[in-house]
Amino acid sequence: MLRIGLIEYANCTPIYHVIRQKFSCSGYEFVRGVPTELNSFLELGKIDVCPSSSIEYALHHDRYRILPDLSISSDGAVASVLLFSRVPIEELDDKEILLSSESATSVNLLKILMARRYKCNCRYVTTSLPLSDALLESPALLLIGDSALRASLLAVPTPYVYDLGAIWHDWTGLPFVFALWLCRIDVAENSDLKELAGQLIQTRLLLPEYYPEIAENALESSWMGSDRLLKYWRDNICYVLGKRELAGLVAFYEKCSELGLIASVPDLHFIDA
Repeated sequence: MLRIGLIEYANCTPIYHVIRQKFSCSGYEFVRGVPTELNSFLELGKIDVCPSSSIEYALHHDRYRILPDLSISSDGAVASVLLFSRVPIEELDDKEILLSSESATSVNLLKILMARRYKCNCRYVTTSLPLSDALLESPALLLIGDSALRASLLAVPTPYVYDLGAIWHDWTGLPFVFALWLCRIDVAENSDLKELAGQLIQTRLLLPEYYPEIAENALESSWMGSDRLLKYWRDNICYVLGKRELAGLVAFYEKCSELGLIASVPDLHFIDA
């Protein structure tokens, strides 16, 4: 039984919907969690494969292999990795920024952007407070996933809302890879794992055909609306890991290394699917 991490965010909903519809999945066990939880499960061997924070590979690349041609990324605005702030981002120097406890990659992306793009020296504190309460304590809060999407739907969420995917793209000209499909190295040669990799690539190719159907029936439509959900998948989220995405991934690792967030830029090792 192959244990697969299942992220319950709107950006992953199409993948899990289509793979379950098109393939039997009888040999798979899906384990639910937010990205930071699933990173830990993968490291501890509680799951075998999942769409994992791209920083997780850089931190423990000796333990993992990457499934080819697959990512969760954006080539511009991502819409679900947002910095909500009471002041302009340039005025956050020497200020405290609160961070979602659900994210790993986005936290490091924010640190890079603040230090290198905006030349701001900030303090970072993890919180589970909702947006309104968090902004009573600090001038800015980073939210990801559905929490960010929900907060962005508020009539007036905060005076300033910054999309980290858009800032990265404007700064580097490259896509940003938020997650890679990773497997533990001890299952990298497993035939079931290789079959899953092929199914995921077929799923990725089928997604555009299924988006309207999924948007009509997805749970997220109840609070996001099917039209907005469809636009999010079509315009903001990318599931490809091509040359430009790989260039963006390496650029991210290089900047992480420069700031001492990782020891060094890792080589990228893929399974032979």
